[in-house]
Formats: sequence, C-alpha cells, structure tokens
Amino acid sequence: MKAHQSEVVIVGAGPAGASLGLALARAGLETVLVDSRDPAATPPEDTRNFAVVTGSWRLLDRLGIAAVLEGKTQPLHGLEAEDGGTHWFGRPHVLFGDEDLPERGEGETLGHMIEAPKLQSALDAAMKDQKSLTLIAPARFQSYEATPGSVTVTLENGDSIRARLLIGADGVNSPVRKAAGITTEGRDYGKSVFAANVALSRPHHGIARQLFTPEGPFATLPLQGDRANLAWYMKRGAAEALAKMSPEEVEAELNYRFADFAGDMKIDGPMGSYPLILKIAEHMVEERVALVGDAVRRINPLAGQGLNQGFRDLAALYDAIMDADRAGLDIGSAQTLSAYQGSRRLGANTAALAMDAIDRLFSNDSMLTKPVRGIGMLAAERVSPLRKRLAGIASASSPDLPSLMQPLDAA
Repeated sequence: MKAHQSEVVIVGAGPAGASLGLALARAGLETVLVDSRDPAATPPEDTRNFAVVTGSWRLLDRLGIAAVLEGKTQPLHGLEAEDGGTHWFGRPHVLFGDEDLPERGEGETLGHMIEAPKLQSALDAAMKDQKSLTLIAPARFQSYEATPGSVTVTLENGDSIRARLLIGADGVNSPVRKAAGITTEGRDYGKSVFAANVALSRPHHGIARQLFTPEGPFATLPLQGDRANLAWYMKRGAAEALAKMSPEEVEAELNYRFADFAGDMKIDGPMGSYPLILKIAEHMVEERVALVGDAVRRINPLAGQGLNQGFRDLAALYDAIMDADRAGLDIGSAQTLSAYQGSRRLGANTAALAMDAIDRLFSNDSMLTKPVRGIGMLAAERVSPLRKRLAGIASASSPDLPSLMQPLDAA
C-alpha cells in the first residue's frame, strides 16, 4: 500500500478529468489523477463522437491538445433544423453559422466533430509528459474522509491520497458523488437513441442537421470524408432492437424514412444505442469535494452539449482554484467551492432544462405547437441579433466564460 501526497486528486480520466488535471498541473499544482483504465490493455471499442464547440476548442488549444488533433477533426460550420410531421409545412432553417459567432477569432468555426478515441488518445499522451501530474492506473476510488484542512482518498487496492481537494469526474454513476451523499433528480424519457456513423451520398459541408419528428429528433453530425454521426431518438426498446439488426436492414429503414432529408446513407462501422435520461445532482460541492461533467448531470444530447457543459464546469472550477491559490487561500475551502458552484449551478441547470424543454416542445405532432415552432425557427433564421445570441450560447463563445475558454489573446 502506498500513501500519496498532493494538492488535488481527481477521480476519472475521461476528457473532463484529464483536461482539468492537465490544466492544474500546467499551472504548477501537484495533481493526482485516478484512472480505472489499464494502460497496458487494449482500449475497448468506443464509437462516440463529440461536438466540441468554440469555447471548448479554445480550452483544448490552451492545453496543447488542439494542435495534436489538427487534421483529425471535422470543423462545424453551421446548424440547420427542419420541423417534420404534419399540420405545418416544414422547410430547412439555417439557424446560425460561423459568421454569427459573437467574438470570432481568426479561422474559428462553431466547433469541431472529434471521434472519442482520438480525443482521449491525445489527452493520454499529454498526461504522460506533464510534470506535476501523477497518474495512478488502473485504480478505483473506494472512499474518502474530509477534515477541516484536507481530504484523504482511499482506493480499492488500499493506497491512499491526501490532498486539499477531491474532484469527481467519474461519470453519470459517480462513486465520488455517492460517497459524498449528493443526491440526484431527473426523469427517464422512456426513449433511447440509436447511434451510428454513416457514409453520406452527398456532401455535408460541415453543417449539423436536425429533423424534428413526432417521436423525437433525427440528427446528422458531420464527420470527415462526407460521413456523419447520426442520432435517432426512438421509443425505448426500438433503438436497442435496431442496433442488433444487420447493417443492410438498418440502411433500408434509414433510407426509407430519411433519404429525403439526408440522402442515401450507408452504415460505416458499429451501431449502438443508449437510454435517454435526465439526471442532475442537487448540488455540485460538498466538504472538500467538487463534481464536474457527467458526475454533475446527464442531459438530453439534443445539441451535443454534454461534454461542453463538462468543459465549462472544469474551466469554472479551475478559475476558482487558481484565484484561491494566487491569494494564498485554501483551494479546497468552502469559500473556494462556493465560488465554483455559484458560477456554474444556475447556468448548467438552465442548459439542461432548456434541452429538456426543446425535446418536449418538438417531440410531438400537435397542431397547436407546430406554428409556434415554425415561427421560432424562422425568427432564429431571420433575426440577426437572435442568431448571434444563439450562436454564442451554442458555441460557448460569449465574453462571460471562464478564462480557459476565452480567445487566446484575451486571458
């Protein structure tokens, strides 16, 4: 059994935990990162794709990750939406594009589509080379004990880590959150999302497209080589059944339903499904403990905001920690954690509930809501200030964001 000493201990080395660990270590804070993955094992297949918006891309740029990913991503240039079903004539609406970014730096786009393994690989390589960052893997969190001046984390193998702050970046079923006694609220949508990569028969031009159907959205997110990552909202059980069918059977169903919207599609890789749930932690901090990312919330993936909300969490927590450290204060104190929660809780919960509200509004075929939806999308398309406001929110490029997400010449 080993005893480690550090300033910060982070449980979870996915994109949020790894990025925060790199940021803190680069700032000179001794940081321990606990990763359940075995570095010697072959990584399991990961078919996820992330839409990393402008502010999040700036964060990765500051960490040196964006440069590693150059040429490995698909830039996002716009968002297009179409209201399907009956009762109201639908047509595509271009809601916003690169030119609508409120503070657009040279060459900046709305974001980048990144395959999850490529992002994780770049982060893993950076962690190995980072001084002040100690990676413990494979290892699993077991428990912790907080005292007025420190927190001691115990791992399943008996090792311990003493630090001033414990950060849970350990996913939707966060053991750290459970150990802290932080409860969650939310709901089960009774739906699942069918996900797969497809080859498209026509160019996507970097445009993310969503068709709102009565049962939920059908979205195509652009990938390199005129491919797309699609997300099809379906009733619980239907998505799971579809994912078990042959590629040829799935292609037949996709093209029968959506060829007019997306063109002919051909399955390009594994298929999968996941349940659609809303889960929000009642608070983000406890004594000597802070949560980030999926440990705080699992939201409707309607606009690809899950990882981006996690990046906003870690950027806000980074600012709170560094403000305290520069002032010579305790980085794990109630004051520091209160500053973090105060900066994020309202905005994060508002984003989660907004995605939930949009899903409720559009996932029906009501003749009462159709005109409202049509007018809303028309306004978003035609009213320039609204376009810029929506683009700023969606791309995390507004001036009130944490320092890591500001333009490189602004912080």
